[in-house]
Amino acid sequence: MKSFRLCSDFICYGWQKLSRIVNMSFTKAFDLLRLAEMATARYSGVGLADIEEEFGVDRRTAQRMTKMLEEVFSNCTTRTDDERRKYWKLDSNAARLMLAQGIRDSELAAIEISIRRAERDGATNEVRALRSLRDRLLANMARPHARRAESDAEAVLEAYGFASRPGPRVRTEAMILDTVAAALKGPHLLTIVYAGGSKPGGAERVVEPYGMLLGTRRYLVAKVTGGNGRLQHFRLDRITGARLEASSFARDPDFNLEAHAARAFGSYHAEEEYAETVWRFSPKAAPVAREFIFHPLQQVTEDADGSLTVRFAASGHLEMAWHLYLWGDAVEVLAPDRLRRMVQGFQRSDFPALP
Repeated sequence: MKSFRLCSDFICYGWQKLSRIVNMSFTKAFDLLRLAEMATARYSGVGLADIEEEFGVDRRTAQRMTKMLEEVFSNCTTRTDDERRKYWKLDSNAARLMLAQGIRDSELAAIEISIRRAERDGATNEVRALRSLRDRLLANMARPHARRAESDAEAVLEAYGFASRPGPRVRTEAMILDTVAAALKGPHLLTIVYAGGSKPGGAERVVEPYGMLLGTRRYLVAKVTGGNGRLQHFRLDRITGARLEASSFARDPDFNLEAHAARAFGSYHAEEEYAETVWRFSPKAAPVAREFIFHPLQQVTEDADGSLTVRFAASGHLEMAWHLYLWGDAVEVLAPDRLRRMVQGFQRSDFPALP
């Protein structure tokens, strides 16, 4: 039987352990391999909360999945953090099993769609990174499998219409985007020529970049060196020049970009507008509104008459008004008063469809 050898990538896991996968249902085996991918790829390992989110399962099912992971993969290790949360990790040798699966056509299509979206948005640094990832994945595959995946992915892309996102967008210079991205990665000080304010031609400012907000317009979140230490937002379309400086800086360790972004409805922040926002959608609009995530920290209430009430705290009344106009008279602003006055009289009843 020695001449009847299995692929070397699988031998290290043992026939007995692999047979457990074979004897599972196809769906469970697929989920186990996906879990193994996560446990291999994540530096700190995968936790129960990660499994619940990825697979849409409850805590007991997630625990059963980790038990199976430990049984099938003998090199699985665990650790517990300071908050007594447990994580499962596979070493890099397990990656050989992952590579043996190849890349699926849907996964390759998703990468291609992301590349085309980034190209449309002028995000040249993301385009280069995604293309490099795609090429590296294909290079690790057997050529027949790679050609088949590429062919299948093209069919998926054609079915999706190349995932084009129509609508207006603000043009941003690719070179400026690249320079800003390099400064964020450093992190390095960044000198920008900004056309906002009292100088139409622009004024030079040295800033400490903290991140970017992507919306109708793109904003650079940064602190002006030698300023008051407060975060400011600079519209990327108004940055006419950018230069990467050799000097680095220490970011505030307590800063969290997601938490900062959540203080606004869109990409525009106005601290004086920050307040609780309450919208009530009519019963006819409630099924559609229920599918929207208006804000990452929103609270949704189902009302007795079939209407839907959405609450969140944010600023950016103008961007809210732009969005609320799409709903016509199917939404009522309960708070704040300033926003209610902004939309009053502009809620049409003749729109043929909801957003």
